[in-house]
Amino acid sequence: MIRFAFVTLGLVAALQIARLRPPDVKFVGTPQNVVEAMLALAKVTPADVVYDLGSGDGRIPIAAARRFGARGVGIEIDPVLVRQSEENARKAGVDGLVRFVTEDLFRADIREATVVTLFLLPWMNIDLIPRFQSQLRPGARIVAHNYPIGDWEPDTVDTFTDSAGSTRTLFLWNIR
Repeated sequence: MIRFAFVTLGLVAALQIARLRPPDVKFVGTPQNVVEAMLALAKVTPADVVYDLGSGDGRIPIAAARRFGARGVGIEIDPVLVRQSEENARKAGVDGLVRFVTEDLFRADIREATVVTLFLLPWMNIDLIPRFQSQLRPGARIVAHNYPIGDWEPDTVDTFTDSAGSTRTLFLWNIR
């Protein structure tokens, strides 16, 4: 009976993962000092729920939990990266504050988010506009690294040189 349960659960998980499409982009990690700048620009507090769309190895939700005491949710289509994120959160001691979901970011329920972070391609940011408009509440913030969200006018633009000498631009929008 127990063996049957594990086999059944494994098949269900495999079918769920099989339904996801391939990633739109290859994972490129955001440098840690840029992660910190994104969270600072959004003025993250312990009251926030930080959603990272395309969360890769989980560094943004983990940093939000570790540095600010915020809850974090990573949405990532690659199940291998989700498992890596869960392990990274455990090692950082914040696995009680963060969770990672194997899901398509274009279909994810983000209504709980008070902060959304993005390091996506321009077309992806644009395709997320209807989700932002329908699901984010007034007071929520969106921080995007390198690329704006279409023709949305950001409330703040911050350009700086990161620790490797690269120029980085962050965009912040406050949902009204």
